[in-house]
Amino acid sequence: MKKIIVIIATLLLVAGLAPVQADDRPIAVTELPAAARQFLNTHFGDMQVAYATVDGHLFDKDYEVAFTNGSKVEFDRNGEWKEVEVRTGSIPAAIIPQQIRQYLDQNYPDTPVRQIDRDRRGYEVKLVNGLELEFNNNFALIKIDY
Repeated sequence: MKKIIVIIATLLLVAGLAPVQADDRPIAVTELPAAARQFLNTHFGDMQVAYATVDGHLFDKDYEVAFTNGSKVEFDRNGEWKEVEVRTGSIPAAIIPQQIRQYLDQNYPDTPVRQIDRDRRGYEVKLVNGLELEFNNNFALIKIDY
C-alpha cells in the first residue's frame, strides 16, 4: 500500500510540473531582442544562421542562435549574451572582457578561446587546449580546471 501511495504521489508531482517545463520553439532572427540582433551583426555578421529558438520558462525566457558552422550564442531575455561557443577559430576578441583578454594574452598567448560563459557569479573561459578558467565579477582568476 505504501508503494502505491508513493507511485501515485510521484505521478501527480510529475504531471504537475509538466506545464513548467521549457517551451523551446523556433523563431526568426528578427524576433530576437534588439541587443541580441546588434550583437550578432557586430560579431557574427558574416556567418549564416542555421536556426534561432526561444526557450520560455515559468518566469523567464532565453534565446539561442546556432550557425551552420556549428557555433552558437545564447542570450538572456534582454538580449545580453550568456554563452558564446565556436567550433573552429576563436571567440571574437571584442566579446571577451579586457581584463580577461589581458590575462589570456600574458599567460596563454596564441591559445584560441573556444567558449565563454557569463552568469551572475562571473565568467568561465574554455580554451582550445582543454583548460577551463573561471573568473569572478572583478575579473580575478578563481579556478583553473585541466
